[in-house]
Amino acid sequence: KELIQAKFKEHNGDYGYRRITDQLRQEGHRINYKRVQRLMRVLDLKCKKFGRKSRKYNSYKGTVGKVAKNRIKRRFNTSIPLQKLTTDITEFKCLDGKKLYLNPILDMFNGEILSYGISNSPTLDFVLEPLEEALDIVKNATYRTTIHSDQGWHYQHDKWVKKLKQHKVFQSMSRKGNCIDNSPVESFFGILKQEMYHGESLCTYEELKSKIEDYIYYYNNKRIKGRLTGMSPVQY
Repeated sequence: KELIQAKFKEHNGDYGYRRITDQLRQEGHRINYKRVQRLMRVLDLKCKKFGRKSRKYNSYKGTVGKVAKNRIKRRFNTSIPLQKLTTDITEFKCLDGKKLYLNPILDMFNGEILSYGISNSPTLDFVLEPLEEALDIVKNATYRTTIHSDQGWHYQHDKWVKKLKQHKVFQSMSRKGNCIDNSPVESFFGILKQEMYHGESLCTYEELKSKIEDYIYYYNNKRIKGRLTGMSPVQY
């Protein structure tokens, strides 16, 4: 019970019985899911942050450039690192009346955030800077990389399209108004907001920026996933 309480507290109440079991097993404890679930009920430890949906930022402005075909077609699983990447933009409200925008680039292989941008304005440079970082990472990839997005104006822009062609990266886009076509990054946004934003007091832009940076490090390096055999994206 003490170990379970410690793990629950360590992850700010965000871990349910399955991930707590996985972490205990990694540390050498022989215990099954049902026992952890039962003990968590006795201790009244419940993950309560996943009941609220987040508002999605919409960058669609019609056809303002090139609309690429959907190469991914919801085939999100891959056993090859850096083969399939995805990106999108989400919006947060801050205490000082400002808004914060986050633009991550995620590897569908393990869910790792390879690069990201944070800004108070969703400009073109805001998405191009993390793209440059990601392109530097994938330059030695075993297979040719595809990067998937929605049809937001940033991703239709000539500079984005040319940058991908220059690095021989395939471009893929979701169908108009269909967020399920980009569900890996939408899932990340949901997890991030439920675990470190919703239910918390609003804070300033700089404070929220720092919290998001800390969370992404935690998500990549420490937050374990069942589909990654109980490891974090970087461990996997």
